[in-house]
Amino acid sequence: MRNLIKAAALLVALGATAGAANAQVDVDAYIKRDKFTDMRLSPTGEYLAAALPLEDRTVLVILRRADNSISAKFTPEQNAHVADFAWSGDRRVVFDLQQKSGLLDNPQPTGELYKLDVDGSPDIVLGYRKGNNPTDAHKIARTTAYVGAEVVDLLPDDERFAIINVWEPGEARYTSAERLDLQTGRRIPVTRSPVRGSSFATDNTGAVRFSWGSDAGNTSKLYYRDGDNAQWRLIHDEDDKGTIAIPVGFSADNRIAYLRIEDSQGPDAIVAWDIAADTRKVVLQDKVADPGVILFRPHSNVPVGALVTAGKTRSVFFEPEGADARLYHSLEAAFGGAVRVRSTDKTGNLLLVETWTDRNPGDFYLFDSGAKKASHVASRRDWFDPAKTAQAEPITLQARDGLPLHGYITRPAGSQGKALPMVVMPHGGPISIYDTWHFDPWAQMLASAGYAVLQVNFRGSGNYGRAFQHAGGKQWGGAMQDDVTDATRWAIQQGYADANRICLFGASYGGYASLMGVAKEPSLYKCAAGYVGVYDLPMMFSGGDIRETLRGESYLKDWLGDPAQLATASPVNLAANIKVPVFLAAGGEDERAPIEHSKKMEAALRKAGVPVQTLYYPTEGHGFYKEEHQREYYTELLAFLAKSLGGQPARASAAQP
Repeated sequence: MRNLIKAAALLVALGATAGAANAQVDVDAYIKRDKFTDMRLSPTGEYLAAALPLEDRTVLVILRRADNSISAKFTPEQNAHVADFAWSGDRRVVFDLQQKSGLLDNPQPTGELYKLDVDGSPDIVLGYRKGNNPTDAHKIARTTAYVGAEVVDLLPDDERFAIINVWEPGEARYTSAERLDLQTGRRIPVTRSPVRGSSFATDNTGAVRFSWGSDAGNTSKLYYRDGDNAQWRLIHDEDDKGTIAIPVGFSADNRIAYLRIEDSQGPDAIVAWDIAADTRKVVLQDKVADPGVILFRPHSNVPVGALVTAGKTRSVFFEPEGADARLYHSLEAAFGGAVRVRSTDKTGNLLLVETWTDRNPGDFYLFDSGAKKASHVASRRDWFDPAKTAQAEPITLQARDGLPLHGYITRPAGSQGKALPMVVMPHGGPISIYDTWHFDPWAQMLASAGYAVLQVNFRGSGNYGRAFQHAGGKQWGGAMQDDVTDATRWAIQQGYADANRICLFGASYGGYASLMGVAKEPSLYKCAAGYVGVYDLPMMFSGGDIRETLRGESYLKDWLGDPAQLATASPVNLAANIKVPVFLAAGGEDERAPIEHSKKMEAALRKAGVPVQTLYYPTEGHGFYKEEHQREYYTELLAFLAKSLGGQPARASAAQP
């Protein structure tokens, strides 16, 4: 089975790189792309569909298991990525595309729906590319209206049709659920959404039962109806309840609907709603963290549990002693890490299982539940030996106001050392994004250079409930930044870090937090590196793509605040406070954090006499795509950190053409 993935990799020319033997840190190992990003088993078990990342796009291939051959493939245009994909029947994969202009960019759906048969070429079924009209390449051009769509339900009992969510271009859009003929592209309206920007959910018969979205004030509303001919009724209003509710599925008999509902103070809960009796019962709620990925019964859409990351990732179930829980717990024990069943054959006996840890980027196995045997399919990054990578140790501390904070310390592999040079790495986002327990290439690379790496989920991060996330509202440079400071001082007190050898490094919001950190705490850190960061907060209201999205300006005002008051929270205006060297990197085509942020920050630092080095690529976006650009960037970053912290530099690369 390993040859199957190798063949696909050769077909799409996924190049490998190699470093010189006399190296310190092998940067090439960390920038090399995953062999694949996701996989799905066909209902018959004959084929695997896999998404394979190229430099600036993601390819879909269908692989025949019997002879390790590739039966079909689809290669999108530049900056387009195959996103969600699933089998529709035994011989067809339906998928959509997302667009992003940089490696770290938030992908945006293009609205196109494609199908790829196991022995055919791709057809576009419906949709458009933003800013372009349908082209002659669209195989069913006569049916491709200027609309966008996403799959709601592929109707396993009627593989010719799918329920889709359709929208027209424009900001104030109401979506509609429609029945799509996957052979002809013909669409039959089912229902119109009762709220703007709505999503839909179906029951196990394919009937559209839920619709949810947000009004002009960015408040969420959930609607329900009893069936295809029933009227919508509002069952959960954020304005009224103070929380958000989203459906996650139905029981097999459709009598129970499962909702993910925010708690006003603690983590989110999964609630079983008895529709006829109109009663609700909590069936899953962790004490620390939100439910993450929803787990479903094999070969069904019936939810049975969720993955929860409170420290390490584990599975939690509605029925802790049920068959689904026993299956997962036995797999977790066998593989020694987190587990997720990605897909099954139609019998539910052959499972495609993904497993990973903080030290292992991930493996896929085919598990025969009857024979209790697993066969390895492929590794995401098989050039890493998990026995030689670094461990991410979960940590818990308190912020200065008593708020519990969670995160991770990653130390060099095999090290239990104290007073290490440390890199504090705030995540991007920042709202709703969070650091989790997984193989983090940046943390691993820095650990291989001899650093302890601190990642803290400051307030505003996701995963720890509504109250924790909303505590980050309008706290750019305020309490969110103080959380990073408090975590740094905690790491010193615990003996992890040498107080005289600590630097900040982050991307996007993490770049902002890195520069803001050395501006607010000029004696705590020895240097700061900002990668595709934002440094002038008022500029976010006049440039960048957030303000251009649906309700984007409302989002900025809700989470950042009044642009007239944000100058004092902008590092570009605080350069005189910075007393340590700074490294800035940015791309000239970045739409999320335009390069003007970095250039203004550079100019302010130079005016203040602060040592600053820069690396700009005019053709890169929000994160660098090209391996040669990534290699140069991380080589310079490690050299920059080594000057202040004394860690190892990158080895000289001898990359293959």
